[in-house]
Amino acid sequence: MKFSWVLPVVAVVCLWAPRGVAQTSEAALANLPAQRIGAEDLVAVSVYDSPELTRTVRVTSDGQIRLPMLKASIKAAGLYPRDLETAITAALRAEQILVDPVVTVTVAEYRSRPISVSGAVKHPVTFQASGNVTLLDAITRADGLSPDAGAEILLTRHAADGKPVTERIPVKKLIEGAQPDLNPQLSGGEEIRVPEAGRVFVAGNVKNPGAVPMKDGADTSVLKALALAGGLAAFSSKQAYIYRRKPGADTKDEIAIPLAQIMSRKSPDVPLSADDILYVPDAKGRRLSAAALDRIVGFGTATTSGLLIWR
Repeated sequence: MKFSWVLPVVAVVCLWAPRGVAQTSEAALANLPAQRIGAEDLVAVSVYDSPELTRTVRVTSDGQIRLPMLKASIKAAGLYPRDLETAITAALRAEQILVDPVVTVTVAEYRSRPISVSGAVKHPVTFQASGNVTLLDAITRADGLSPDAGAEILLTRHAADGKPVTERIPVKKLIEGAQPDLNPQLSGGEEIRVPEAGRVFVAGNVKNPGAVPMKDGADTSVLKALALAGGLAAFSSKQAYIYRRKPGADTKDEIAIPLAQIMSRKSPDVPLSADDILYVPDAKGRRLSAAALDRIVGFGTATTSGLLIWR
């Protein structure tokens, strides 16, 4: 009778224990996906019935790990956890520490797969690539693009020969999702930079002088810049001027444009380039020098609002 009462209890224990161990093991393995181990990663090594060998180990900068009682270090960088298990098992057998070791390796922390997102994003961030990470996922980690983001994203990653290669990815097409290849998978080591949009500065006799972002690249013109600046103020001159920096020089070219004819559609609109200064004098014909305009623009870009105060 005594045995008959004990047997069910033992059966319950035997059934429950393996199930609980399996659940714990699955939960632990589910924390981080299995990827190739790299330098500075933290790996958890578990050797069955050998607590002196069970521990977490940081991979060295040259990709090795060391375990107690093993004379030689073991190469870990470039291996999957299951491959490192095989390597540790072989080392324990070769040095006759254990006859038939049962080794489990999991990755506790990745440090070898940094992805950095910088530039015109709301919160620049560096994080570790873990699992399936795409370019859009990385931008989301940075809380999205900031309002002054440009039309392209620069994605730099290393080619097979180790040389960095930079891709230019159009923001509009990436967000629309029309071309899936523009949203590549990231594996770590990538650098994502979002340049700010180019700007055109509108100064002089307009309603809201200031910096106008070039959101759509080269499709910024005199009429569009004036519209974004609130239009012309009263008593504007019929002639306006574009000040454009010469390539490789500190001086600017002055380009006269027939503003009145453009406004009356008698002359074609004039395209603007990044960092151009569009200056509209008043009707008295008063003109500022390029140096004076540079000072005004410099003051405007140094303020938080980026507005040029004109009196």
